[in-house]
Amino acid sequence: MVSIDGAPCTFCRIVSGDLEAHVVMDEPDVVAFLDARPVFQGHTLLVPRRHVPTLPDLPADLAGAFWSAGQRLASVIPTALGAQGTFVAVNNVVSQSVPHLHLHVVPRTKGDGLRGFFWPRTRYGEGDATRCATAIRQALTGRSFSDG
Repeated sequence: MVSIDGAPCTFCRIVSGDLEAHVVMDEPDVVAFLDARPVFQGHTLLVPRRHVPTLPDLPADLAGAFWSAGQRLASVIPTALGAQGTFVAVNNVVSQSVPHLHLHVVPRTKGDGLRGFFWPRTRYGEGDATRCATAIRQALTGRSFSDG
């Protein structure tokens, strides 16, 4: 598979064995490997073996294997690395350095210096939270925001 700029997908190359990586999980539907530029040592990336650009593109037939593998990684990484827990995240398009779905599983220890998310926080104005929640609920049921 090729990325937006026409170059071969880095993660597809790792999955196929054309690009070397420190693979920690190799299963029929998913592959996990250490991030080459980790937040902390042991920072692992889980990818579907099939090229899937973003989480919304993840086919239902891969979802179970993907999330089950992510859960297993989040479970074993603390024990394996002497961490207290993990931070698990997926970027979609924005901040997604490789346009191939990948789940970050980052080992965490209290006092490790990683603080929340790296963008400014805000507060909801009067009625904004209700409007946002309603819009999301309606989108989940297939109704548009303007349907009331």
